[in-house]
Amino acid sequence: MHRPAEPIRKIVIVGGGTAGWMTAAALSKTIQDRFCEIHVVESSAIGIVGVGEATIPPILQMNRLLGIDEDEFVRKTQATFKLAIQFVDWMHDGSRYYHPFGQFGFGMGPLALPHYWRRLKATRGEAAAGSLDDYSLTSQASTANRFQRQHPLLNGRGNVAYAFHFDASLYAAYLRERAEAQGVVRHDRKIVGHRLAEDGFVEAVLFEGGDSMDADLFIDCSGFRGVLIEQALGTGYEDWTKYLPCDRAVAMPSERIPELPPFTRSTARPFGWQWRIALQHRTGNGLVYSSAFASDDEAAATLSANLPTAACGDPRFVRFTTGRRKLAWNKNVITMGLASGFLEPLESTSIHLIQTAIEKLINLFPDRSFRQVDIDFYNRETALEYEQVRDLIIFHYHASGRGEEFWRMCRDLAIPDSLKARIDLYRGYGRVFRREDELFSPVSWTAAFEGQGVYAAAPDPLTLGMPIEHIDAVLRQQREMLRRGVETMSSHADFVARIAAGEAPTASTDVQMAEPPQG
Repeated sequence: MHRPAEPIRKIVIVGGGTAGWMTAAALSKTIQDRFCEIHVVESSAIGIVGVGEATIPPILQMNRLLGIDEDEFVRKTQATFKLAIQFVDWMHDGSRYYHPFGQFGFGMGPLALPHYWRRLKATRGEAAAGSLDDYSLTSQASTANRFQRQHPLLNGRGNVAYAFHFDASLYAAYLRERAEAQGVVRHDRKIVGHRLAEDGFVEAVLFEGGDSMDADLFIDCSGFRGVLIEQALGTGYEDWTKYLPCDRAVAMPSERIPELPPFTRSTARPFGWQWRIALQHRTGNGLVYSSAFASDDEAAATLSANLPTAACGDPRFVRFTTGRRKLAWNKNVITMGLASGFLEPLESTSIHLIQTAIEKLINLFPDRSFRQVDIDFYNRETALEYEQVRDLIIFHYHASGRGEEFWRMCRDLAIPDSLKARIDLYRGYGRVFRREDELFSPVSWTAAFEGQGVYAAAPDPLTLGMPIEHIDAVLRQQREMLRRGVETMSSHADFVARIAAGEAPTASTDVQMAEPPQG
């Protein structure tokens, strides 16, 4: 069956929630001349899984694409700001490190600062070199519960690197409001089936009650069920349980934390890990675990016993299989969110993966001929992105130093060749390279490696060209400047409170600071 190269005239988004309304808001903003109808079909009778409340810095690009005013966004979604992820007890009880946003230090020469820090540490010891977190503005601000968007230390080099914590249900409602104002039509209907064309493309979705809705392009945001991508097209699923054995999560909100820590906390537990996300009105908490090592009751009890504040809701359980669809785009169906796959939110990537899927769709927007070469490219890029995120999550389990049976099992599991190659390269001279559009930068991998005991055998040979006395002096100055720089920042709780009250947050942009010392 030949499909004509004619414009897409109608899009049906199956499912609302974060994925559905992000997609609807972005497409309705992008399709300016309204040549295409956009419909969202969601049923109020079907619950949704909150796709995480923590984000990473690229979310700012999505907000810019959507034309969102950031302060309004913070008010509408009960948002707070996020500077880092803190990993607690992953090596042993009492251990902790940050995966910070932004950079380490201000440069030293031809190499990134951690290489010179590594040489100073090897030559003069940890007392002289300090910790890697000492060279991160966002790590230091996280510890001090401070925040601001710009900082004079950066001297025009850009904003402080930040993201958000927000209420996922409020975020979806906020985006729905914007999408509907841009012409998107919502239908509160329950889908009970589908109709396929002769060539296997989806022709229509069937509703309870007997009627249907056809479209040229369908976007499956139906969550784990995969109403179209799996139930209609039988696309298949690549199971990654052999690498990541956790298969359940329990979530339980608690009362707000007054200090509003500007970082996501991930704490290792005997059979999984616990997240903590501070919002304006409550705290998001959850425990990811393996059902082979703990029952649902045990998991809920562990989470309840370790809440930072009093519980304000009942536990909610989610079952999942880590992995991804074999094809994220199949015929005229494209997946978003949990319909695409699932990676546990250890690196706060759930919403980011929706965002990048939307960006790829916009850049590869089809006509009714659905060119296979475009579809194949989309699928290759999506698979690579999922695998790159997967590898960092696997690393946290693989390199844990904890002694419980669950963690010993995780250390013994085989790891992908791509992760092994990255670890082996780092063990030489601490080298990390970023591939093309890869999400995680050398800062991310360096923080994880150093925080979980994967060390370089020797400093990079190029650092030998700089006198150790000079390295010592410059790094000492940078540590002190960062320390003083954090002291000038606003309290995060105060910063958010001013936005919530409709006031302009104060900032330390009038503080005069010298140019950061460099090599």
